Amino acid sequence: MTKKWIETLVGGLMLAGALALSMLAFKVSGIQVGSNDSYYHVTADFENVGSLQTRSKISLSGLIIGEVSQIEYVPEDFTARVTLKIKSNYDNLPIDSTAAILTQGMLGDQYIGLSVGAEEELLEDGSVIEETQSALVLEELIGAFLLSMTKE
Repeated sequence: MTKKWIETLVGGLMLAGALALSMLAFKVSGIQVGSNDSYYHVTADFENVGSLQTRSKISLSGLIIGEVSQIEYVPEDFTARVTLKIKSNYDNLPIDSTAAILTQGMLGDQYIGLSVGAEEELLEDGSVIEETQSALVLEELIGAFLLSMTKE
């Protein structure tokens, strides 16, 4: 009888551990199950997206207001088109707002930082952000610095 009770207890602890690990995996991955947020989509073209990925965060004044939903190549002008999925409660962004690809810390993940413009017309579903700043790639900066050092 005691052995059966211990096996049941160990099984319950294993089940609780697996459940906790699953919840942690969902939290870390950023996947939200049953989220009732509504979004609108805008696009922005960048010459270089660096290591930006889908589901990267979109920030405004330090607040997370959305995520990158798609990155695709535009062969006509050799750029990358990034589709931004922004929460609908941030629907008061001026159409002349700018988007920049920024890095968290020195070597952290890349995200998109929005800066608010001054126009009265607002971004809406399907709008295009015209002013963008591409990612700074650390390797390119180091290469340019080393190249300038060799020329002197």
